[in-house]
Amino acid sequence: MSEEEKELIDVRMLGLKLPTDPRWVNLTEKSLQEILTDHAYCEQKATTSCISLIQGYPEKERMVKALAPIVTEEWGHFRMVLAELEKRGLKLGHQRKDQYVNELLKFQKKGGSSDDRLIEKLLTFALIEARSCERFRLLSLNLKEEHLKKFYHTFMVSEAGHYVLFIELAKHYGNEEQVKKRWQEYLSHEAEIIQNLQVRGDRIH
Repeated sequence: MSEEEKELIDVRMLGLKLPTDPRWVNLTEKSLQEILTDHAYCEQKATTSCISLIQGYPEKERMVKALAPIVTEEWGHFRMVLAELEKRGLKLGHQRKDQYVNELLKFQKKGGSSDDRLIEKLLTFALIEARSCERFRLLSLNLKEEHLKKFYHTFMVSEAGHYVLFIELAKHYGNEEQVKKRWQEYLSHEAEIIQNLQVRGDRIH
């Protein structure tokens, strides 16, 4: 995917079936410390998720090679958000329960083979990256502060690449048609989760 394609990412291109409520961006501007705190922990959890995949499936050489630099990138993003908090005289708050991610995890099929479980994890991570990309795009377009718009444009481009990578890995390690079918099931379920979640400006998801 080229840089130009990444920059044109929207809900339709990501496959998401429900756009974020437009009120969300306005709410984030009123909760800057909280949204930056939640963002920092999202990046930290993305780092540990990639590490857990490498640790759990060391024999998947293609995946290990692809995810190793993502670990460094995600941790770098965590540090970027910390620096943004510090620059503004804000403090990193406590991590809070991520209801969105927890609902996605409940949707994962249990049991099956090791590869089956890997596909479920890869699709879950792809969906988290896709929704993060969509929301970072909204921030990059609609925040009032120019610096923050550029700040979140950087994250948007990165998440787009990660989303594509996880989908490609799922197709590589699974049956492509079955993966496509399961991905559509995930997208439909994710829309239901978004529809039922309270719109909050202190959460990335």
